[in-house]
Amino acid sequence: MFTGLVATVGTLKPLSAQLMQVSCGTDAPAKILQDLALGDSVAVDGVCLTVTEILSTGFVAAVSPETLDRTVLGHYSPDHPVNLEPSLRVGSKLGGHFVTGHIDGVGYLETAVQTANAWEISFQVSDPRVSRYIVPKGSIAVNGISLTVADCNSSGSWFKVAVIPHTYYETNLQTLEPGSPVNLEGDVLGKYVEKFLRLSHPSAAIAEDSLDVNPSESLLHTPGSVSAAFLAEHGYL
Repeated sequence: MFTGLVATVGTLKPLSAQLMQVSCGTDAPAKILQDLALGDSVAVDGVCLTVTEILSTGFVAAVSPETLDRTVLGHYSPDHPVNLEPSLRVGSKLGGHFVTGHIDGVGYLETAVQTANAWEISFQVSDPRVSRYIVPKGSIAVNGISLTVADCNSSGSWFKVAVIPHTYYETNLQTLEPGSPVNLEGDVLGKYVEKFLRLSHPSAAIAEDSLDVNPSESLLHTPGSVSAAFLAEHGYL
């Protein structure tokens, strides 16, 4: 489990089809390597990877075919900058939102516009496994960075975030160009709510294999499917 607050930016280099080497920045001993142990989890651009070897300046992590297929890690060139975050420790501050490190799909940078006090960054999302969980003011992890959706269209295939300068310059957001792919993870709370509603109202629910259907149209807007009485009965009020 992670928070989406990036500790440092490192670089990624594939060693084989199953292993990748991550080199950390100069402040890595204090932020990444200090308490790192074999078998620990580290979020690499938002992807939860397991440490198999610890190096003096980084670590080696195992990757699965599913990880390479679902994320952009396998498409990076050697020494590509990646956001790094160690796993959440009990008692640590939760400054972002709960991030599992299990990527839902890939999005693509549309624009990044600097304003007086922020960067307004928009993304295109063609994968319904991601877009179904994008809602206004909701949380989303972009390359492992906890961000708030400032605006989006009704299907979630387009969204915009406002990023403060500190986050922009302390992560690999600053390296993105129009068309650059990014790893996206929707808010896990939304996934649980969707499943509870599906089990409670199977006739109105979304089929597991119907990922091209927008849940806001097929479930949440179904007349009578959600009411104050329903929410109270299931412990939401």
